[in-house]
Amino acid sequence: LGDIPAAARRLGENGARAITLMGTSLSFFKGAEFNQKLAETISQASGLPAVTMSTAVIEGLRAMNVRRLAVATAYNDEVNSRLGGFLEESGFEVLAMKGLGIVQIAGVNNVEQRDLLRFCIGVFRTAPEADGMLVSCGGLRTLEILAELEGQTGVPVVSSTPHALRAGVRLLGLSGRAVGYGRLLSQG
Repeated sequence: LGDIPAAARRLGENGARAITLMGTSLSFFKGAEFNQKLAETISQASGLPAVTMSTAVIEGLRAMNVRRLAVATAYNDEVNSRLGGFLEESGFEVLAMKGLGIVQIAGVNNVEQRDLLRFCIGVFRTAPEADGMLVSCGGLRTLEILAELEGQTGVPVVSSTPHALRAGVRLLGLSGRAVGYGRLLSQG
């Protein structure tokens, strides 16, 4: 957990009202139990409600009644394997998963949204029986493509950053509603 408790304490001391740990792979890499412990550690250290990015996407998928997933990621095969295990521990069936093979966070800056949209649609087409899609990596810019991706696939799509931000504002009692950015964000 390293510096996370101290950082959480500082956030609480400096007026934060809730904490969202941004970093999908950071929070799922060691499994569901570690992810839960991470959120609890942040909350205990800060005295604030806390959520991780991985918990946020799980909550989003559950809110959309998704169980069978097509998953597009920025990751390599090793990280995808860890994500697959986390998703299965969390009650989901992963029908397809493919990553862009990015191993350094700076690499996500080179991913154009049109290319990401095409990639995600391609992943979904390998598992058209999926009832939802996850796009995993907080560095991928997905907000602007969520509605179009849902239109192309016909299923709800949850992605790391937009849905982690939704979970974070919901900790403050706000809806997280953002109409026009996919099903979940449109309903709040």
